[in-house]
Amino acid sequence: MVLPNLSCVVAAGSVTGLLGPSGSGKSTLIRAIVGVQRVADGSVEVLGHPAGSKPLRARVGYMTQAPSVYGDLSVRENLSFFARVLGQPSAAVDQAIIDVSLTDCGERVVNRLSGGQRARVSLAAALLGSPDLLVLDEPTVGLDPVLRRELWELFHRLASGGVTLLVSSHVMDEADRCDQLLLLREGRLLVQATPEELRARTGVHDLDGAFLSLVEGSE
Repeated sequence: MVLPNLSCVVAAGSVTGLLGPSGSGKSTLIRAIVGVQRVADGSVEVLGHPAGSKPLRARVGYMTQAPSVYGDLSVRENLSFFARVLGQPSAAVDQAIIDVSLTDCGERVVNRLSGGQRARVSLAAALLGSPDLLVLDEPTVGLDPVLRRELWELFHRLASGGVTLLVSSHVMDEADRCDQLLLLREGRLLVQATPEELRARTGVHDLDGAFLSLVEGSE
């Protein structure tokens, strides 16, 4: 089993960080939550429904690690297509482009963008349906510090408006930006806590060091 005996609850209207090294099971858990990963045993409930069920299709936004947009279309063409699929107005496209700071790239073909810009197009697509739950698989990988800060500010604005965000990362310095943390290692949930609770539990102020303390204590 990839995620043996894992049990957790993500609070509504929060930014919950899913953290751990590569291979810890973050992406597998995310895929199970959005309903694209078969669960051999146990259950995953999202917004009161089984993960992946029809009532969730318009309520869950999902950004994968790899850009999930069409490379031969422009940014606006991509988002306009996804907006039509979701039944969203053209104004939603304009707002998504603004939210991810791509106002200067709307007419550019995606294949001609940088890796970070392509990731932002995928994030914009996930935002289009005004989801109740936004699941982001390492959304800040390859982005510069300024854009990373802007995106985290956006995440917290969304949470303040009632959106629940689950954000995976293997970068521990992003943990302090989260309301709650789920720390995974080798498919096991080491702890679910706030950053301050994690510091208090380990007696280590640096969150990277606190995580290492938990890892060493579990061996």
